[in-house]
Amino acid sequence: MKNWYLIHTKPKQETIAKDNLERQNYPVYLPIAVVRRKRRGKSVRVIEAMFPRYLFIHLSEETDDWGPIRSTIGVSSLIRFGIDPAKIPQTLIDALIARENSEGIHELPMKDFEQGQEVVISEGPFEGYEALFATHEPKERVSLLLKIAGKTIKIQLKQDLIEPLS
Repeated sequence: MKNWYLIHTKPKQETIAKDNLERQNYPVYLPIAVVRRKRRGKSVRVIEAMFPRYLFIHLSEETDDWGPIRSTIGVSSLIRFGIDPAKIPQTLIDALIARENSEGIHELPMKDFEQGQEVVISEGPFEGYEALFATHEPKERVSLLLKIAGKTIKIQLKQDLIEPLS
């Protein structure tokens, strides 16, 4: 009987490990997601591993040869709890696959803000300013209350340009 196990990869080498394991005919699953990253001062959408440095491998304890896995390029180790490899429930893998879009990519939900929540603007002419979240607007926009020169003004921005104030 085959089970899913967890592999720890080398930093930023999830895809390399996946490709090399697949070349050795190991069935693997690497969930990927669209995330926002700052590049040259701008927020851009990039596709990255949903769980950085981890991927899943489907193996049988009785019939599969586990030896080559450790020395595969991109692989750091097989995750273990004590001496036993960490088994991942099939239901988790099924749930992850069910949430993928038609291209096999996870669209992570936008952060949900509450009215009156303190936020910080992460990009644009108001970058670094703190504001209060007011409302959600159409087309993934939000309204914020921003205090400038002693006056409170209402502005609208794309939702992905604000972060919760820590």
